[in-house]
Amino acid sequence: MALIVQKFGGTSVADIDKIKNVAQKVIREKKAGNQVVVVLSAMAGETDRLIALAHQAAESPNPREYDSLISTGEQVTVTLLSIVLNSMGHSAKSFLGFQVKILTDKVYKKARIESIETAEIKKELKKGTIVIVAGFQGVDKDNNITTLGRGGSDTSAVALAAALKADRCDIYTDVDGVYTTDPNVCEKARRLNKISYDEMLEMAMTGAKVLQPRSVEMAKKYNVPVYVKSTFTDEGGTLVTKEDKDMEKEVVSGITYDRDQAKITVVQVPDKPGIAAALFMPLSEQNISVDMIIQNASLQGHTDLTFTVSKKDLKEARKIVNNAAKKISAKKVEVDDDVAKISIIGVGMASHSGVAATMFKTLADEGINIMMISTSEIKISCVIQRKYTELAVSALHDAFGLEKKK
Repeated sequence: MALIVQKFGGTSVADIDKIKNVAQKVIREKKAGNQVVVVLSAMAGETDRLIALAHQAAESPNPREYDSLISTGEQVTVTLLSIVLNSMGHSAKSFLGFQVKILTDKVYKKARIESIETAEIKKELKKGTIVIVAGFQGVDKDNNITTLGRGGSDTSAVALAAALKADRCDIYTDVDGVYTTDPNVCEKARRLNKISYDEMLEMAMTGAKVLQPRSVEMAKKYNVPVYVKSTFTDEGGTLVTKEDKDMEKEVVSGITYDRDQAKITVVQVPDKPGIAAALFMPLSEQNISVDMIIQNASLQGHTDLTFTVSKKDLKEARKIVNNAAKKISAKKVEVDDDVAKISIIGVGMASHSGVAATMFKTLADEGINIMMISTSEIKISCVIQRKYTELAVSALHDAFGLEKKK
């Protein structure tokens, strides 16, 4: 008997008919002789609806009450699935985050899981019950409801799989696996049969929407095999797993893009110790993540400092940076939100030369200017004008031959 954690996203539970379809997949796993824990998102669009209500109620909703509100979407889906399964003759029981309990830190909207109590789940599994857990939510040590950030149900599922020492975590979504790039942007995109944790993490962090980055981090840390599947077909699937020699043969495995980027430049910053800290510490204190950072060469004691943030953080980041710029006597702050980040990813890049040159030449041949560059051992990212996103993705996909079957 294996223990399987199944996670279903918002499009998979968008209405009662789809929830009944999910029930059939759960029952199939149960009939195969396995113990099953199911993690659900809210119905498609429901979290956005709740967020809109919160902002109608107040321009800046109280963070505690905000999390309490937007966590309610998952309560609807887990109870509905439990009702459906019980009506079909299969014992099922739903749990919310605080009932499990999924203990998090105290950072509202972006809470991180600290521990999971598994005794109640294991007790129900021993009785043959299908356990259904609300994703996206937890509770802090003071019993305040917290949420894990967008896509947080993926993290809930992998965390539960790790805590329960599950044999596998199946992430069901509206696509049938992880592709070399977004099929909606490049028709030559190809589904990957397997991908390493590191590659998947880089793809998730640079724009791929298939898995939430923290869920991949956790899967790697606890060696949880993650299988990305489609709710609506039994075909396909991609295994996210440990790196192997076959993966190293491919120089580039995937190309991602992120249009949710904004570029902030602080002009004529005094070039002396402590200035970067004065700019970035206030952003960190407000849990605003900074991605790419470039500092120009010093000229007459001054330099320009450019970095990127998510568009959703831009309004607050701009306010913070403007205040910090005044304190350090910078000349001005410039913002460009008409940009995109293009990234190429592959574990094989670490042992192959000329990858960056191929990327830069490909973009140059298409007349695409590169504003910023960032590299890691298995990733190269470039910031370009937003209007060239699809052209850049298609050109790079061709340049690295990703349409070829492995």
